[in-house]
Amino acid sequence: MPSTTTMTVRLSGALSEYVSANTGEAGSYENVSEYIRDLIRRDKERVDRQSFDRLKAELARAFAAPDSSYAPLSATDVIARNKV
Repeated sequence: MPSTTTMTVRLSGALSEYVSANTGEAGSYENVSEYIRDLIRRDKERVDRQSFDRLKAELARAFAAPDSSYAPLSATDVIARNKV
C-alpha cells in the first residue's frame, strides 16, 4: 500500500480566496485536499503528455530523415555511445 504524506501549505490573499471559492458547497470540490490532489494529477498528466509529445516529435523527425542519413551501428557501438 502506498504511503501517505501530510503536507501543510500556507495560502493568503487572492490564492486563499480562489481556493475557498472552488471548495465547499459553492465550489467544484468537496474540500481543499481533493482540490489539491486533482491539481497535482492534472499537472502530472500535463508533464507526461509533454514528454510523450517530445518523443513523438523526435520519432517523426527520425522517420522523416532520408535513408542516407542513417549509419549502421553494432550493439557495441550503441552501448559505447550511451556510456558517455
